[in-house]
Amino acid sequence: MNKSAIAAAMVLAVVSSTGAFAKAATGTIASIDKKGDSITLSDGKTFTLPEGIEAETLKVGEKVMVTYSTKAGKLAASSIQPAK
Repeated sequence: MNKSAIAAAMVLAVVSSTGAFAKAATGTIASIDKKGDSITLSDGKTFTLPEGIEAETLKVGEKVMVTYSTKAGKLAASSIQPAK
């Protein structure tokens, strides 16, 4: 392979992986959409819940830490834990 093809492959790998980094947000649950499988924190951020995290197990007013990533412009939670 020539050097430009290797450089292009490396740039593509870096750009495609930037959306995969998990982030974390801490806040109080302001609302729960059980039909839409999502929660909204008091700061206005709305997270979709993955399979395995049921909206029924969460409570409005509960302080949580949400680990999430951005997928198709939406915040997708990967885990939700009680915050300290």
